[in-house]
Amino acid sequence: MPCVSEPLFQGINEFNLLEASGASMTYSLRVADMPVDERPRERLVVYGSKHLSTAELIAILLGTGQGPGKLSAVGLGQYILKKLGENQGDPLSRLRDISVTELTEIPGVGNAKAASILAAIELGKRVFQSRPAEKTVVDDPSVAAAALSHELMWQTQERFAVLLLDVKHRLLGTQVITIGTATETLAHPRDIFREVLRSGATRVIVAHNHPSGSLDPSSEDISLTRQLLTGAQFLGIPLLDHLILGNGDFLSMRQVTNLWNECPQDE
Repeated sequence: MPCVSEPLFQGINEFNLLEASGASMTYSLRVADMPVDERPRERLVVYGSKHLSTAELIAILLGTGQGPGKLSAVGLGQYILKKLGENQGDPLSRLRDISVTELTEIPGVGNAKAASILAAIELGKRVFQSRPAEKTVVDDPSVAAAALSHELMWQTQERFAVLLLDVKHRLLGTQVITIGTATETLAHPRDIFREVLRSGATRVIVAHNHPSGSLDPSSEDISLTRQLLTGAQFLGIPLLDHLILGNGDFLSMRQVTNLWNECPQDE
């Protein structure tokens, strides 16, 4: 396979927006007029979607730009990101929960283009939030994070949940224990272990989300985990991990702290 080039529009000034009152947007090269190996769809097929810029991915969804003499599909994709990123906002965060009305306020985006973008966003969410089937063996933090992503990943309030497992680490189910505010949630060890005992689980993974997107454990997270490890040891129900989820990613506290060395679990 040939060397992967930089995203197309790092090297090309795709458009020059003239936003003065009454000014029109300048002409941009149509995708159909680009060399075949520089077109977004063809680049995706050859290199894979990860090597396309965000504007190129949006261009594939748009299909067309604003019409002759105006922005091409990729130029329109870049313009959409520019508009969503105004006031130093994160364009991708805006896209996550954007509406048809908000999208169609952008020149060149009608109902059809807006529907394509929203459908792709929703499909991506559903794929990302699909959870493993019950009885799946949870043998890696990523499997646990996938099982809990629907309840925790994109929530605007902090939530604390448990992943319930049997003695062979097979998934029995999940349960949200508490829902807090945008910055904190309260979870008491007794409430957590009450749910574990009620379910008949013999192994447990706990998790909560950080709506801010930061995955760094707080001092409260570390303190609670230490309490839970002690309680798990006393009850004979090993705590396998404590995950923090947010902004499409997760962190395993077992992997980044020494807490499990301080309080070993009989797994």
